[in-house]
Amino acid sequence: MGVLQTEPAQSRPDLLAPPVAKALAVWPPEGPIDADHVLVAPIDAGLADTAAFCEAYGVSLAESANCVIVAGSRGGITKYAACIVLATTRADVNGVVRRHLDVRKASFAPMDEAVTLTGMEYGGITPIGLPVDWPILVDARVVAVPHVIIGSGVRHSKIAIAGPALGALPGAEVIEGLARPAPALA
Repeated sequence: MGVLQTEPAQSRPDLLAPPVAKALAVWPPEGPIDADHVLVAPIDAGLADTAAFCEAYGVSLAESANCVIVAGSRGGITKYAACIVLATTRADVNGVVRRHLDVRKASFAPMDEAVTLTGMEYGGITPIGLPVDWPILVDARVVAVPHVIIGSGVRHSKIAIAGPALGALPGAEVIEGLARPAPALA
């Protein structure tokens, strides 16, 4: 986990968006994910974007995951989903995600819409604490990583969690081929 200084996330609600802190406070004690193993680390908010974060904190792109919010529509009804993909990949929004949501058109949700609906900061959105009726689509590559770094709901910290735990979140579905390899990052 690079040079991140982590501690249990439940002990640092100041480093979490309110919906994330609320979700962790009621975390099931007997569930597949032990809340004590959800760690958080403060970071420079100016370095929250994936490439800058990884370079500054010594975290590889292969152990960093992004949570993107997708909006799809059909017949005037909009559906939302969160997609969790490694930073080395990009979500297949117009293929796999669109078909999974059974919508005619799917795209990344506009920034202001994603922020308003999640209660989280853009660039820090995480699958923990999302609206309960949203599906969480997790690329199979993510659950294969022993530990992964994700957003915390705010730009001034990151969460470290076991990759398999993301596939066990309520509403999560692990999907083979949800993402495709990304072009080399400059």
